Amino acid sequence: MGKFAFIIHPLSAKDVSRKFAFTKNWPDKYVESALKYIPPFTVSHITGIESPLAKSEGWFIACPLTSRQMVEMPEAYVMKKIIKAAKMAEKLGAKVVGLGAFTSIVGDAGLTIAKNVNIAVTTGNSYTVATALEGTRQAARQMGIDLERAGVTVLGATGSIGAACAQILAREVRYLTLVARHEVKLEKLAGQILQSTGLAVKVTANTKAALKSADIVIAVTSAVDSIIEPEDLKPGAIVCDVARPRNVSRRVAELRNDVLVIEGGVVEVPGAVNFGFNFGFPPGTSYACMAETMILSLEQRYDNFSLGRDLTVKQVETINKLAHKHGFKLAGFRSFERALTGEEIDRIKTNAAAKLDIKERVFV
Repeated sequence: MGKFAFIIHPLSAKDVSRKFAFTKNWPDKYVESALKYIPPFTVSHITGIESPLAKSEGWFIACPLTSRQMVEMPEAYVMKKIIKAAKMAEKLGAKVVGLGAFTSIVGDAGLTIAKNVNIAVTTGNSYTVATALEGTRQAARQMGIDLERAGVTVLGATGSIGAACAQILAREVRYLTLVARHEVKLEKLAGQILQSTGLAVKVTANTKAALKSADIVIAVTSAVDSIIEPEDLKPGAIVCDVARPRNVSRRVAELRNDVLVIEGGVVEVPGAVNFGFNFGFPPGTSYACMAETMILSLEQRYDNFSLGRDLTVKQVETINKLAHKHGFKLAGFRSFERALTGEEIDRIKTNAAAKLDIKERVFV
């Protein structure tokens, strides 16, 4: 039987109440102050994962720091705490440990952690890329958007997930815009894409301008706060929000019934899985990054995977094949913690068409 662990952490102070209900009404600063003194701990034992070919069990291990703390506190302190969590996974008998949310971003994206433990380490980013792109392709078909002719924008394009998404999309689209803060890194990535695919992509650090003209957005920045607001998007736009915490403001769902926002990387896990912990998903489903760790354990492939800032297209293709082999698949569309039906997507499509029709009549 395969054995794995996955390190989680509260995205915000409010998430702490999922495990410790008594903190529900505490001010954020009190919660974050308390977290500094709590060592990593086992959250739950994960059972019931069973593919047609193998079985696996695992553990959720908490690294008790919020996203903001991981960004703002000294890197050495944060890394030490993550390494302690990974060593706990090793003691439990896990053969591979996955790094969830900001634990995969701090420092060098898992490389240092891998050097400090005697088990395999992965960020789960390769399967996150595969599922985000698969979900985007499906959403485009349902919204009647021709992906090849659409204006596609990747936010956070110089990160490991964003860069891999960009490299794969460059094979499939004609109009690709890459957005990130560091223009030198953007230019380097654009040059690599031109050399490997022949596509000349646009690059910019101006997020708002790039969003205005985008038909499809892949959002995967490591921003702590939301960066996409209702006024940023054109009617009929699709946003695949891969980031945690989310890049898309909840106000988009409240005010824009003509755009489709989907969560990236939500998958069905084979078997009768019991996570033993409620992280806000329906039973039997998980984030793709979690699923990658499960897939590697089912395959008993206990070597480091998806580490560092440079994912390869081959890694994405490899983990996607293994996912299909073991029965993992997309869990439909979700948006802001709830499932989206085909009828709802049709309404979004109709609302977008109506708004575009009004605009055309105004400017005639």
